[in-house]
Amino acid sequence: MNILAFRHFDFDDDHAFAAWAAGEGHVWTVRDPSQGVDGDWLPDTDLLIILGGPMSVYQESDHPWLIEEKAFVRQAMARGTKVLGICLGAQMVAELLGGEVYRNGQKEIGWHEVKRTAENHPWLADLPESFYSFQWHGDTFRLPEGAKLLACSEACAIQAFSYGDHVMGVQFHLETSPACIDTMLEKWRGELTDGPYIQSAEQIRGGYGRSGASWEMLRGILSRIGSSPAGLQGGCAADRTIEISL
Repeated sequence: MNILAFRHFDFDDDHAFAAWAAGEGHVWTVRDPSQGVDGDWLPDTDLLIILGGPMSVYQESDHPWLIEEKAFVRQAMARGTKVLGICLGAQMVAELLGGEVYRNGQKEIGWHEVKRTAENHPWLADLPESFYSFQWHGDTFRLPEGAKLLACSEACAIQAFSYGDHVMGVQFHLETSPACIDTMLEKWRGELTDGPYIQSAEQIRGGYGRSGASWEMLRGILSRIGSSPAGLQGGCAADRTIEISL
């Protein structure tokens, strides 16, 4: 399987993904969309992973490269490529499917409990009914029409959703390493203001022991994605129409 990942800040640690891909014999490629996106990458991409980032999907005037990235993601979903969006990536997927992205009532930063809903999806089949994951986000979104709500938290009503059998977005960060979090705490320490769902740097570092369990859950999701049938490549399925917002 050829996996393409869009990474939005240079110290985002992709070790958990890369180690899993290498162990499974998959090809792992990371691109920075701010440096340009090439549509020729799409035919060879079996799985597109859109990682998190400090920007918001509606900040196209500040980050004009978002327009090109969104066009690529839109095409990937329309042709049936498997797509996994994480945090910023989930918000981008939701927006392209017609779900408005906006500031959440509360920022969610630190290790917080995520609870699954009664909806099932094969990619999350190995996840427990509730678990703790690292979070760092201030935006949320409305569930796109036709999507299924898969998980929530106290601070954020939508923690995971799916659209059809080949698109999923998650707000939580199972992939984040302690080293990456250390850098986030240094560079973005101004985000650690008083709030009911904003943990202190000490509390966040105290949760580093959760990283091993997080990576195990991530590997379970990735393995499920890798073994799932290919999507509607080329839009050939006559019995389904995928609606993508323009």
